[in-house]
Amino acid sequence: RVTTVTTGSSGINAEYGEYFQHYYITNNLRGMMWLAILSSLAYLNIAAGNEMVTCTSVIKLQNVQRGVRLHSHEVKYGSGSGQQSVTGVTNGDDVNSYWVIKNGSGKPQCRRGDEIKCGDIIRLQHFTTQRNLHSHTFTAPMTGSHQEVSAFGEGGEGDDGDNWQVVCSSDIWYKTSAVRLRHVVTSKYLTVPGQTFGRPIAGQYEVTAHGTISDASLWKPVEAVMFIPNSEENSGHDEL
Repeated sequence: RVTTVTTGSSGINAEYGEYFQHYYITNNLRGMMWLAILSSLAYLNIAAGNEMVTCTSVIKLQNVQRGVRLHSHEVKYGSGSGQQSVTGVTNGDDVNSYWVIKNGSGKPQCRRGDEIKCGDIIRLQHFTTQRNLHSHTFTAPMTGSHQEVSAFGEGGEGDDGDNWQVVCSSDIWYKTSAVRLRHVVTSKYLTVPGQTFGRPIAGQYEVTAHGTISDASLWKPVEAVMFIPNSEENSGHDEL
């Protein structure tokens, strides 16, 4: 399910990114209802023809091997860094599995609707808690040979440990394509080794970073609100 939205210089499409996020943070229940409505609009194909994953798009990523969606929540690890945990869930309707694509920490700002190219450095900001997908040299909570993956920072501001490189076989990340996310600082790949947690997040899958390349480190967009530039933004004029 993918909804594409054309950005503009005024009106709801132009302001959607900031509005959408602020709306959720200020009113959780209404935000969930708004997100559900937008997700369901994907069936209508309101903007056809866009096959690219783009900057500021809101996406869910599904692991190819395990079939779980990348997820986070206000539950901290009881070991390791003690930071906000990142897991994989089978529930496709959970609002806590949405992530916003942004430019990498310390990298040039990408414009709303800019295509994400293979090799680009990005951040994935968790939609509901505004913390970034992160890794470091702490050991993963269950798979000792892997490193921990967490959600880190405040309001989208973190550090270089939030940077992930998009690894794919074409020039551009297409919404129909699976990619790998390589952690820039440690050169490990975002992966799901297969272990599941007990209480309080029973049944959720451990998400780690590891050097092995396999189907467990492949991810594809499955639900998304994708932004595409409008004709004015494609006309060659730079944004001030």
